[in-house]
Amino acid sequence: MFDGRTNSTVVKPFFPESSMRQLFRSFLSFAIALCTMIYGLSTSALAQSQGSRASQHKQGTRADAVVLNSSLTILESADSSSPIRHAAEDLAADFGKVFGTKPRIIYSEEDAAPVTILIGERSKIPESVRPAGSDAPESFSISIAKANWNKLRATDLIVLSGADMRGTIYAIYEFSQKYLGIDPLYYWTDHEPLRRASVSIPATTSEGFAAPVFKYRGFFINDEDLLTGWAPGEKKDKTGILLEVWDHIFETILRLKGNIVAPGTWIFPDEPQVKFAAQRGLIVTQHHAIPLGLNVARWPKDVTYNYTTNPEILERAWNNAAKSYLPDQEVLWSVGLRGLSDVTYASMDPSVRDNNKALGELISKAIAAQIRIVRSVRPQAQFVTNLWQEGARLVQQGDLKIPPEVATVWADDGYGYLQDNGQVTAGQGIYDHVAMMNGRANQLTEMVPIERSLSEIGRYIKAGATHYYLVNTSDIRPVTMSIRAVMDATWRGLPGDGDKTSVDFYRRWSAEEFGDKAAAHLAELYQEYFKAPAHFGEPTREYGDQLYHTEARRMLLSYMTDAPLYSVPSQAPKWQSPRVLLPGAELGPSRAAGKEWLVQIIPHEIQQCGEAQPRWDALWKKALEIEPLVPASRKPFYQAAVLTMIAVNRESNRMLLQISKAIRDAQNGNITEARQEVQQALASFDEIQRAESAAEYGKWNHWYRGDWLTNVYRTRELVRTFANFLNDPETRLVPPLIWDGWEAYYHIMHYEGDRSADVN
Repeated sequence: MFDGRTNSTVVKPFFPESSMRQLFRSFLSFAIALCTMIYGLSTSALAQSQGSRASQHKQGTRADAVVLNSSLTILESADSSSPIRHAAEDLAADFGKVFGTKPRIIYSEEDAAPVTILIGERSKIPESVRPAGSDAPESFSISIAKANWNKLRATDLIVLSGADMRGTIYAIYEFSQKYLGIDPLYYWTDHEPLRRASVSIPATTSEGFAAPVFKYRGFFINDEDLLTGWAPGEKKDKTGILLEVWDHIFETILRLKGNIVAPGTWIFPDEPQVKFAAQRGLIVTQHHAIPLGLNVARWPKDVTYNYTTNPEILERAWNNAAKSYLPDQEVLWSVGLRGLSDVTYASMDPSVRDNNKALGELISKAIAAQIRIVRSVRPQAQFVTNLWQEGARLVQQGDLKIPPEVATVWADDGYGYLQDNGQVTAGQGIYDHVAMMNGRANQLTEMVPIERSLSEIGRYIKAGATHYYLVNTSDIRPVTMSIRAVMDATWRGLPGDGDKTSVDFYRRWSAEEFGDKAAAHLAELYQEYFKAPAHFGEPTREYGDQLYHTEARRMLLSYMTDAPLYSVPSQAPKWQSPRVLLPGAELGPSRAAGKEWLVQIIPHEIQQCGEAQPRWDALWKKALEIEPLVPASRKPFYQAAVLTMIAVNRESNRMLLQISKAIRDAQNGNITEARQEVQQALASFDEIQRAESAAEYGKWNHWYRGDWLTNVYRTRELVRTFANFLNDPETRLVPPLIWDGWEAYYHIMHYEGDRSADVN
């Protein structure tokens, strides 16, 4: 060791010894300070670049956080199920939207970055980092932990875990929504998250999420005309809608914490989207008109459909349908008995027609047979029956008895009013509509007030009737707001004050989708929107976008042809014949038909639409005034979800008003006035077309190509014919056919070709 001596000769230092010691101490202090500063800078840089634990000081407080950026990794088990892997890939894509690049998905602890997202079912998470939590089905948690997987450094973990597979998936999507700002309906709302360099999560994060309020929650993709026209399936896939779009539908359900799907209206159990739903982690259920998955809209010609005279035929068909599902597919079985389209079975069987007791007994017999068929191969199967239309009446009258192993599901009337007549009890459920194809409700726009939907859901929660909630969403995009409201409510539940809840929802939705500046104004606008439509019937119901066009077409055909009108069955086998339709007859026996109906309906429409038009005009003006408050990035969706929605109803109402006036004036010989009113009606179609075209931006090009149910195009075509008719009564007329769905279902079911239900 060097000590200042060489060959025992003392070498005197250049500085005196005391000065040397003082200088050394000063140098040492400086070196320590310099090293401390360099270390502080390097660890700060490392925290930013590697995502390590960061400390921030502000006004004497200390807030620790885990900072995430693009260098993080996502760790899942190599044996993770397909549904969890799909969700993990979605999470990586979500990070990519925020950071600009996707993080790596890894399967080994050794590959973990200093900050890692750990995904897995709670029972499979290593004990050292396993979060506490409930074991209730579909519960989940989001928590922070530290792992010592690397000898050189600790690993900060964001643990996304669930009590089971779906709970784990919900943890992933809840994290994305809360911390990354991912809209669960982003695919339909075009809502992209803000780009950021990093995301901070409190280091003390430990959130638990209880089991959902409703056991089963999900979508029925029904009357899917817009989806089919916009994204028709490829022939090789043998499905009506592109599988890529089905994937987004299933993802949306899961992001909204749903777990069931009825993937199409008149489908076969072995279709690819049915199998794909399982890969995504969803339980498949069935349309109430296709019990056990039997596609009766493709019932073979010349084969008897009669459970009274030939029960063996239907039981073979049910058995074949039930066996067509994948053996390991989760299925929530729908049981019941209806006709060859979505009509009462009594219309097919004279022996039970006008005999409610006999009809109820026959349906009970069918349900018992269906349970027996399924349980012969799936002993633990679960069942529901949707009391649509006559089903509710039969149960309320005591004519239909539901066995205890089948959950009773009450349906609404298409307008959000559940038809239980106060008889709902614990363990039951809901079949609800936020869109509805019945010729009078809504396919293109929102119609059911949020407060009505939440009030009914709250009533069922109070009764303990939380077994099941299936919402008919039709094409999803036109009714995103209602979907968000009802799915949030069935997952989380509702506070006590339903009215306050709906107002809060309007504000929250408006703020999330259109920004804080517009939120309060839009919350008021939405409430006014649902009060704007004309009303019909007793009890009164709103005019939906379909009613304007269905009514106008019937009125015009009745006036021009003065002949019986024909309805081509839209949801029945192709071999069924058209049926005579007496306009107004379906509204009740008190309504006259033909010309008499026309005389009665015209003053009604002039009054109702005349009173509604100022409301629509005021709403339109207010929506235009709000538009400048909406951020530029959200204006396309504002156009689609607010301006186009209002324009379709406003101009459809004006069109029906003008057509009603034109027919009245033509009947009275005032042809000049009638011609002017027809031109005003045609101008309304121009406005609808402009509004719809503005909503077909980007990926939504040709969105309205599939409008075959409301069918604005057919109405416009008939109004043009009427304009010619006023000039020349001998003009060529269109056939006296009511376009009430036939065209839609021709396209929706076209991919099935000549396939029929297997009855052998």
